[in-house]
Amino acid sequence: MKNTLNLIRDFAREEDGVTAIEYGLLAALISVAIIAAVGVIGTQLNDTFTTIGTKLTNANAAG
Repeated sequence: MKNTLNLIRDFAREEDGVTAIEYGLLAALISVAIIAAVGVIGTQLNDTFTTIGTKLTNANAAG
């Protein structure tokens, strides 16, 4: 019985699981920030390529 109580106490004092959860939450937060940044940059890049394509099409039609 004492052995079982000691195991339960040791398990309750252990902080490895808490650290793993913290790292997991930090990784998730970083992932969300990267996804948001890529979304914004992707939209701007798409607009830029659309503008370039339009100008090239117009220049080709004029020439």
